[in-house]
Amino acid sequence: MQFVPFEEGIEVKGQAVKAVVDGFSNFAVLGSAYLLDEGIGTPNARGQAQLDLTGWYSQRSWLLCFQQIGKQLGDGLLTQIGMAIPRSVGLPESVRDIYSAIKGVDVAYHLNHRKNGRLMFDLETGRMEEGIGHYGYEPVPGQRKVISLCETPYPCAFDIGVLTAVAQLYESRARVVHDETKPCRKWRGDRCTYVITW
Repeated sequence: MQFVPFEEGIEVKGQAVKAVVDGFSNFAVLGSAYLLDEGIGTPNARGQAQLDLTGWYSQRSWLLCFQQIGKQLGDGLLTQIGMAIPRSVGLPESVRDIYSAIKGVDVAYHLNHRKNGRLMFDLETGRMEEGIGHYGYEPVPGQRKVISLCETPYPCAFDIGVLTAVAQLYESRARVVHDETKPCRKWRGDRCTYVITW
């Protein structure tokens, strides 16, 4: 499984990390085991990863966790984890419809990462730090369609889950398809292209 290179000094907020456990649903202990294997969280009395939801965890460790889940359990579970992200982290307050929701994914993404101890999006100034890639947003005029070019270090299946869950918050029949005619991070590309329709 190919991942886009990541930068050192990047951390992920505990609320986002919790999506791994949520994505495993009734098998939360198994999801916790993957986190604990990468040094994320501490085991509680039931053997589950105890996470500080307002704390910060190494992105490198989180990516290694995804890599192991993908290798051992496949893309379906990575998609489920991605679909748990919007429940864990929410979207910016400005989101009102499917268009603003998909556009807001990049802001939410940066709000849940920090670089060298500094939040990667400043709500007051609107300034966004570089270093973790982006979730693109390109609406197709006259169609119920948005193209999202993703250049993140996360696996394709995870990004499909994130975009699907966000789109379906506003359009229950929304569908996300990986554009197979374009490069893919799984096959050494530096980005993936997703077509969101409803």
